[in-house]
Amino acid sequence: MGMYYLTVFEKNGEKLLDESYEAANDQEAKDLGTKKLEEKNYTKNTHRCVNAAGKMILFER
Repeated sequence: MGMYYLTVFEKNGEKLLDESYEAANDQEAKDLGTKKLEEKNYTKNTHRCVNAAGKMILFER
């Protein structure tokens, strides 16, 4: 299991969400991140998800 970090921003730069979670691999982390965004209605906001090494696996501008 690896650590992943999901961050969501408002257009003015305000951070709306900043949380970490564990996943078995990048695909599972992407799926979990997308689910979290949908649950919180943040799919249209700027967001990113990175793994512990800083590799971006999910991004929306």
